[in-house]
Amino acid sequence: MSPGLRSRPLELDGSVVIVGAGLGGLRSAEALRAGGFRGTITMLGAEHHLPYDRPPLTKQLLAGAWDEPRVQLASADKLATLGVALELGVAASALDAATTTVRLEDGRDLRADAVVLATGAAPRWLPGTEGMRGVHVVRTIEDSTALRDELDGLGGAGTVVVIGAGFIGSEVASTARAKGLDVTVLEALDVPLGPVVGDVVGTWVTELHRREGIEVRAGVAVGRVHPRTAATAPSVELASGELVPADVVVIGIGVRSTTEWLEGSGLTIADGVVCDESLFAADSIVAVGDLARFRWHNALGTEDVRIEHWEVTAQLAAHAAASLLAGSADAAPVSLVPYFWSDQHGRKIQMLGRPIPADEVLHVAGSVEEAKFTVVYHREGRVAGVLGVASPRHVMLCRPLVEAGAALADATALFSSP
Repeated sequence: MSPGLRSRPLELDGSVVIVGAGLGGLRSAEALRAGGFRGTITMLGAEHHLPYDRPPLTKQLLAGAWDEPRVQLASADKLATLGVALELGVAASALDAATTTVRLEDGRDLRADAVVLATGAAPRWLPGTEGMRGVHVVRTIEDSTALRDELDGLGGAGTVVVIGAGFIGSEVASTARAKGLDVTVLEALDVPLGPVVGDVVGTWVTELHRREGIEVRAGVAVGRVHPRTAATAPSVELASGELVPADVVVIGIGVRSTTEWLEGSGLTIADGVVCDESLFAADSIVAVGDLARFRWHNALGTEDVRIEHWEVTAQLAAHAAASLLAGSADAAPVSLVPYFWSDQHGRKIQMLGRPIPADEVLHVAGSVEEAKFTVVYHREGRVAGVLGVASPRHVMLCRPLVEAGAALADATALFSSP
């Protein structure tokens, strides 16, 4: 992000367009109102749903334990009380950053005093797989319910092949296995999740899947996917030529930020919308959530990051609203401790911080064998993060240490205390 922003504080009676009606868009609107903004807020949602929560899509909604209303984040009445003019089923097609004007796919132009970009991310498909019968990704309510219906249609006797052992793939695999289905997970990495949680925890998660009856094949490359036909079930062909049969195939190989509509906008696009330390992408334009690539000053240094976590999205939305209300000259830099969680096979995995693969891992509490333990990630003798399995109290005890980049000795002392 180049210097020279000159955004004045947003007038409290001004106008804001929020592009995106998910968690980031909703929390931005709430934070604007909480900050005293009295003007007009227009929120655009490409989907036809009120703002809803995505984490349950691979867990409770996919399992059938929750229905669609339960994943809703806000009712129509709540949005009306907030004074949000919500337009659903309306996608933005372009942005003119110089005039803060959003063009809609129906040809309308919406000009506002400020724009919040909150269009999130879209799932990655393997080449040629989008639209294949029997092949799924999970990102929307429709994705989740379509996969749920297909899994339930197997009647507890069938095979699911999941491509990708990241958190989405692992949660889908866990949910499918709980339905009594045979599950095979294919992962290109030798240690699934290794770059995110380290080899020690990644190996433990892999063994957890195996203990629950899931076949995990790590270090394998997928060549292509064959769709369901009238005569055959879908299958996955490995680069070696081996065919892995399936009744259902799920692709969980990550997401890409939805920036195509911003080409030619005047913004800098590089693995997301490039923002400064206060989330400004341009004068009077901020980005939040999976879309935002921002300059993050933390206890261990400064990084340009894009973080795909629910809690981070909520924090960024609140910060972006505060930045607009303050103006670029007085806006504070983002201050946060990244946090995420995942539910797999009845275990809750929680992580604070943003460790890197080179960080060392120290087991500080609990038992790996009993699936209740805590590990601390450290770099040059300083705490970079903490991960706990079924250990929420220990994780939260470490939050001040992660935020401060405290000495590793402080963490070991915390867990050695009676």
